[in-house]
Amino acid sequence: MKPKIFISRPIPDTVVNRLAEVCEVDMWPTSQTLPPIGEKIFNLDGLMTYGHEPVTAYMMDSAPNLKVITAVGVGYDHIDAIEAKKRQISVGNTPDVLSDTTADMTFALLLSAARNIVRGNTFVQNEEWSYYDPNILWGQEVHHATIGIVGMGRIGYSVAKRALGFDMRVLYNKRTRRPDWEVDLGIEHVELDELLKMSDFVTLHPPMSSETYHLIGERELGLMKSNAILVNIARGPIVDGQALYRALKDGQIAGAALDVTEPEPINPDHLLLTLDNLIICPHLGSATHQTRMKMANMAADNILAGLKGEPLPYEVIETR
Repeated sequence: MKPKIFISRPIPDTVVNRLAEVCEVDMWPTSQTLPPIGEKIFNLDGLMTYGHEPVTAYMMDSAPNLKVITAVGVGYDHIDAIEAKKRQISVGNTPDVLSDTTADMTFALLLSAARNIVRGNTFVQNEEWSYYDPNILWGQEVHHATIGIVGMGRIGYSVAKRALGFDMRVLYNKRTRRPDWEVDLGIEHVELDELLKMSDFVTLHPPMSSETYHLIGERELGLMKSNAILVNIARGPIVDGQALYRALKDGQIAGAALDVTEPEPINPDHLLLTLDNLIICPHLGSATHQTRMKMANMAADNILAGLKGEPLPYEVIETR
């Protein structure tokens, strides 16, 4: 009998067909509803999941044949990797492949917020542009500004390279300092409070953990410049949404752009949606044809290796 795997969201047919050569594949047919992983997991050998779909120790205990779990993405905070290791279940993700794509999205959000791209488009589509007015929608200059990168991993590094193309001064904050990157890129390491005080743009890229929950709250937003713009492309709970609403409403900071929210999707009656100095996208960070195809194939590589009892090519090494 072929090993059984469950794929929690649709992936390209070419990758499904590749897996189907050696596996019995069950794929949830839609992204519009949450997949019933808890109901599916009990007889699985492999599981392919996306973020926001918890895989708990209790669920693993109901699946005696489970050998491998892989996330389709870098983040794996939805998988209890420590408990998986205790049960000799391999856990994988898809690192590196999405760093440049997500950095592109970071700069797309930054530029859109800085130059009022979304507000300008709305202005035109609402038929309010009846004459040229040089005194509307003034934004913030990006070139020669200071950017502060919080969480300087692979994505943060790629953001820094893009920032240098705009002749920006680049500050970064990371628990483990990277002197080699400072030399290579000419960037500066500073403590978080100093970064917030000095930056015209702050971009967030840390992993989600208990330490980074509401990392940016009322106190931190109060340290930022009044003309500053905050970009969050990491995880929604890294920013305190209520504090951000107050900071934007009161003009404490100039604007924000979010690719992630808390909760996700954001509630349609959330106060953040009443603001015009905020851009929110539906988690599009890695959403390009090229990157999503690569991610699906990497996740498939993890599944196939795990089912054979081999080390995963993109294995999570959980050290906590």
